[in-house]
Amino acid sequence: MLAAVEDRDKTEENVSEKIHRLQSNSSQLMVDDEQLQLAAAYVSDAQYNRNIQFETSPQAIRFYKLYNHWSTQGITYFFILVDLFLALFEDPAVYLLPVWVTSVVEFICLLMFTLRLFHFSKITPTKVFWRDAKNICVIVSILLTLMDMIVYLTLRETGYFAVRWSRVLRPLFCVNFTESRQLRRAFRNIRNTLPEITYVFVLFMFSVAVFSLMALKLFAKRKLSTVEGALYFSNYLDIFFDLYVLVTTANSPDVMMPAYEVSWAYSIFFVIFIIVNTYVFMSLFLAVVYNDYKKHLKNEVRKLVYMKHRKMIEAFNLLKITYGTEFIVPDSRWRQLVKLVAPEIPSSQRELLWRVSDDEQKGFVGRESFIRLADLLNIQVVQMKERTHPLEKCMPNMYNCTVSQFIQRIVKHQGFRYTYDVIIVINAIFIGGDETNPLISKAEWVFLTLYLIEILLKLFVYEPRAFFAKSQFWNWFDSLIIVAALMGTIVNAALKSSGGYSSQQVLDIVFILRVLRLIRIIDSFQRFRVLLNTLVNLIPTMLTYAGLVVVVYYIFAIIGMEAFKGRIQFYGANSSDPAAKYCGNPALKGSQFAALRYCRNNFNNIVSAFILLIELTVVNQWHVLAAGFVKVTHLTARIFFVIFHIMVVIILINIFIAFVLEAFFVEHSLARSAVETAVEKKIQELGMGDCVDYPAGNLVEVMETNENDLGNTNDTDLKSKLRFKIASIRYKTVDALLQHMFEEELNPEDEIPTFEEIDNLSPDDYVPKQPTFDSIA
Repeated sequence: MLAAVEDRDKTEENVSEKIHRLQSNSSQLMVDDEQLQLAAAYVSDAQYNRNIQFETSPQAIRFYKLYNHWSTQGITYFFILVDLFLALFEDPAVYLLPVWVTSVVEFICLLMFTLRLFHFSKITPTKVFWRDAKNICVIVSILLTLMDMIVYLTLRETGYFAVRWSRVLRPLFCVNFTESRQLRRAFRNIRNTLPEITYVFVLFMFSVAVFSLMALKLFAKRKLSTVEGALYFSNYLDIFFDLYVLVTTANSPDVMMPAYEVSWAYSIFFVIFIIVNTYVFMSLFLAVVYNDYKKHLKNEVRKLVYMKHRKMIEAFNLLKITYGTEFIVPDSRWRQLVKLVAPEIPSSQRELLWRVSDDEQKGFVGRESFIRLADLLNIQVVQMKERTHPLEKCMPNMYNCTVSQFIQRIVKHQGFRYTYDVIIVINAIFIGGDETNPLISKAEWVFLTLYLIEILLKLFVYEPRAFFAKSQFWNWFDSLIIVAALMGTIVNAALKSSGGYSSQQVLDIVFILRVLRLIRIIDSFQRFRVLLNTLVNLIPTMLTYAGLVVVVYYIFAIIGMEAFKGRIQFYGANSSDPAAKYCGNPALKGSQFAALRYCRNNFNNIVSAFILLIELTVVNQWHVLAAGFVKVTHLTARIFFVIFHIMVVIILINIFIAFVLEAFFVEHSLARSAVETAVEKKIQELGMGDCVDYPAGNLVEVMETNENDLGNTNDTDLKSKLRFKIASIRYKTVDALLQHMFEEELNPEDEIPTFEEIDNLSPDDYVPKQPTFDSIA
């Protein structure tokens, strides 16, 4: 055993000697700038999980960096949004603009999309560009839109009726540009999940069809009638639709009441139907979606990991040098690379990442440690620096006197927080009271004074820059709400005292700010904070699914506007026009739609259409909304609403629930990833993790430091200068969260495929057989 330890020590000494000799010969450590730029491009792609095959020439790399720059991406997003928002100004419009104006703007958007696509073609191999389905989709969408614009303008000028059918293609630009890879992944996973869902859905529809046939035989000949006077369950298609709606519980118990009034025994039919279809089949839907979607998402993540590792291997091969029988990257090359990939990271944080990578302080990193760099760059590390309070600098005797120390102890004590929690609860009781009561009105000034005193005391005790650090969300929230409420209350009081006060708007704002103030009590409970941090970590991924829903909404809104615009009119809340009673359409006279005053639920512009689609998603009364449009058009209009319900409520919402469940389980467990654990361990080893003891103390978040601050400092100097901690929002990218979700199920020893093999992986290639690393290194 001792001999083995001595051999290992001798080996490490020999390696260190080689490193020292190599460092003394700086020419051997210099790396070609072109190689460094290419390696940086690979590492940046690995960090942000960009799955783009690009040309490796110097000019192509420059174009590629420009393509991925935030400004060019921002311009693309801007024109995508402009293209989508054109629906606000096109017939049927919220604010109608001349056709030539919207046409010119749309042409400019298409021109920018073409330029973006041309830019992309200059950085990718020609064969890869034309083989990419998303590029073909964008090109076809641009050509179809141009053709539709020409035809539409021509027909309009000659007096013929025309429809802008190409507007439904606009969301395709949002999905198919390279920047929207999360959105494409979500759509791709839905597409891969559909086969399993289809089997369950067909079985479910068969069940509804069988129950519908049973209902027809049970009730058709009994001549029962509904509340509206129509025959009850006399038409098979109507029965099928009513029972489908019953699965969503939107028409329960209305749909069974005519039969239930005749005999309680008929309720058995509906109870069995609800158990089988609402509870069993809908639960089965969620189970199948959760299981299948998770499987396909895991495969997508595996593909991401393969691509990330492959790009890191390519970067390693560009920077590696030979030491005996192994390949390594020395620290000088590593630092050059990280500075180029992430110039915004302070030098002290780069030093921390280096020490995590070079755990044994050999002066170089091997292949495995180098590959981990992409994950290290994705961990959100908050860098803090301890500073002295300004009052202590200016008036040290006063700030450190007995009275001052007593105040500081009180403010830092838990009792101080609990006292203000009680004040918030009492404030909530007063907020619920009558504002016209003089006692309540005067009490508001007392509460505002107490809250201002709290903020001033905290600023006296805690260093101001630490108190208002970016990570101190609740301090910002509290201060802004209190200051805004104070200003609103002063303005409200001034307007009242002037005698000419008639507007309710300022008072409404004050009331809202007072209610928002109650939210701060969440910060007082540890479990609430954990839940809130979990939700905050999930927001980026939830926004991806929100974008997916918006895309589907937009398509249905455009189709709905073309099919139903102008058929239902809203005359205003206090209109005296007789037509207002039936929404301007005689077909709605005596209908439940008109009786419930649903006239504003229409497709007369894009905003009304989106609100209506949200109401349909909630499913309450969605059958009544659908019935209104059926009455003003045709029975086949039901198909539009049923398809929307299937796509959004049954498929998208269930997939969203499945993802949130899985992500919440991972995040709520508070488990650290392997890389996070390594970073946290190194922070503690270096003695720089003390910031956890200063939740709102004198630790200031550091954004920039001098390049020479910590370049050659020892551990003791490093400890005295800075503190680090893992941020509560732990991941810089959605892909990093996805990888963490399935980290335990992904085998790090999997063989890494080539770019072409990764690109050709099918959704079912769970663990494809690939060549070994040695064969491709």
